[in-house]
Amino acid sequence: MTRSTGQSDTPPEPLGVAVIGAGYWGPNLVRNFQASSSFRLRWLCDLDVNRARKVLGNYSTVETTADYAKVLADETVTAVAIATPAATHKDLALAALEAGKHVLIEKPLAATYADGKILVEAAERRGLTLMCDHTYCYTPAVTKIRELIHEGSLGELHFFDSVRINLGLVQRDVDVLWDLAPHDLSILDSVLPEGVEPVAVAAHGADPIGAGRACVAYLTLRLTGGAIAHVHVNWLSPTKVRTTIIGGSKRTLVWDDLNPAQRVAVFDRGVDLANVSEIGAEARREMQISYRAGDMTAPALLEREALGAMVEEYAAAIRTGRRPLTDGRAGLRVLDVLEAASRSLEFQGAVIGLKGWE
Repeated sequence: MTRSTGQSDTPPEPLGVAVIGAGYWGPNLVRNFQASSSFRLRWLCDLDVNRARKVLGNYSTVETTADYAKVLADETVTAVAIATPAATHKDLALAALEAGKHVLIEKPLAATYADGKILVEAAERRGLTLMCDHTYCYTPAVTKIRELIHEGSLGELHFFDSVRINLGLVQRDVDVLWDLAPHDLSILDSVLPEGVEPVAVAAHGADPIGAGRACVAYLTLRLTGGAIAHVHVNWLSPTKVRTTIIGGSKRTLVWDDLNPAQRVAVFDRGVDLANVSEIGAEARREMQISYRAGDMTAPALLEREALGAMVEEYAAAIRTGRRPLTDGRAGLRVLDVLEAASRSLEFQGAVIGLKGWE
């Protein structure tokens, strides 16, 4: 006779979810919510209902509407996922939170830090999940990088250097900084070890084609502990590069997102500083620094779709009440850096202090 554990083996009922926006990113969310056993997609809401219907196909049982209030009034909808222009995020998300719905928002969290803060505080007052879809943070590569840094495999962080460049697409409403840098800043936020955070940023940009906004930008962030982070974003490069190098006191990691055969490589190579108390005064200047040339290892990565992992994190956060990996405060921290970087651009690269990564 088997003793009952008091726990049911029956899986929990799927969470009712609605996707708001059927444009560029919405269809990707639709596909992943439909593929997840944790959710049941009930609505696709878009001002262009015909576009929403095309996304779902002719045989879908998911309802479409242009009436957002109708979606929020549906008691079977537990959560919403917003994939609309950033300028609409605050009003759409706030209405959902006031209706008691959990909210997932495509990056950036909001158009301004002030709007993002309103959303974070509203969600926390109501005990609801507010999550930002920082998709790269859920890739197998970033998951492994975060694991290596947090377990101390790289040692103390020395530098973070990221390059995200390609040809186009020049946006009409935002500069290259707001278009591309949120990816790298969210990754930085996700992988930084405990006690290390950005404290100030300086940014330089250029508009060589006369687009009316920066098409090339460089961000430099000063981190606590003396480390530095650098982000290069560019719409004008004829070649596509997606590379991040993270240097530590023990090892250096190279992530090449365009190399599926070896996305992440860890090098036991670097600079060692001798303890000056162990050597004589005359030899100190020449013997303080030595170079280490060890092996390179390529950790195995479990291939999976990042959006699928993000969707499951959303479900887990809703069910348990814990903060998701990329919660509203993570989105707010990214907005803090973006706004400070924009001010730095206005003042020709002046160093701008950050509000603080809470």
